[in-house]
Amino acid sequence: MQSISQLQQLINQAISEKQFNENPTELYEPINYLMLLGGKRLRPVLLLMATDLFGGSVLKALDPAVGIELFHNFTLMHDDIMDKAPLRRGKASVHARWNENIAILSGDVMFVEAYTQMIKVDDAILREVLDIFSMTASGVCQGQQIDMNFEHADGVTIPEYIEMIRLKTAMLLGGSLRIGALIGGANAGQAKYLYSFGENLGIAFQLQDDILDVYGDPDKFGKQVGGDILSNKKTFLHIKANEIAEGLDEEELNFWRNPESGSGTEKVEAITAIYNRLGVRQLAEEEMNSYAEKALFALEQIDADAEKKQALRRFAEELLVREN
Repeated sequence: MQSISQLQQLINQAISEKQFNENPTELYEPINYLMLLGGKRLRPVLLLMATDLFGGSVLKALDPAVGIELFHNFTLMHDDIMDKAPLRRGKASVHARWNENIAILSGDVMFVEAYTQMIKVDDAILREVLDIFSMTASGVCQGQQIDMNFEHADGVTIPEYIEMIRLKTAMLLGGSLRIGALIGGANAGQAKYLYSFGENLGIAFQLQDDILDVYGDPDKFGKQVGGDILSNKKTFLHIKANEIAEGLDEEELNFWRNPESGSGTEKVEAITAIYNRLGVRQLAEEEMNSYAEKALFALEQIDADAEKKQALRRFAEELLVREN
């Protein structure tokens, strides 16, 4: 089995070879720009690992792997517009470098190109692969809308939050693995186990991201620590603190979450101190670990080469013991 870095290199090479040079240039240049900004290539790597797990050809899976990465970056391009984010991976976001209209249209083309790559799978599995990809793409959009709805909602619950991150984040990991499994020759049952592995891993991954946003090392996290606190984003920690805070802690939370009570370092430090008193970091880690265990249990149900399964297990463990 090839290493993660080797698979990343394969994907990066395939992406660099799929340059979009059509006209009008304003429509296609942003695609090349965003795709070449890099990233961990997590989702296409998982697709290739799933293909290899069942003895399939990694090279044969490269086109749909690039399709998954195109779709992921399409969501990032449109997310940046909605969030009015000026930067993406340390560089100007597409809408900031060009404009919003170009970013919207260019993102739309990325979505179409993702399907163009996906239909290169064998005809025998084409319909099933497209069904999975379409269901996944719809789920991601549903999750994004629910996340935006949360911005103006009171009383968001932990189950509602978990369902949102399942749709917005975890489905794409699960879908990538399931498609890769089918390309590798897995039967439907084995592919579903791998989907369950990816979905539960994706939920655990997002919960880890929530924790890192508050407690990560700012030199390693890759974005502003405390950003979720500053924006009053409804993460697991935010919601759990709401559930269990009483008395002075509840009063302080309400005070600091009021837009008129100030912002910046003082707000981050005050709310982090409340989280520490309530023990919400530990509760978030317990929740994360429970989903990680579900993911590993699903992986164990798969009838495949033990060494290759172990590689996926190590990848999952490294993903959940990270600083960025």
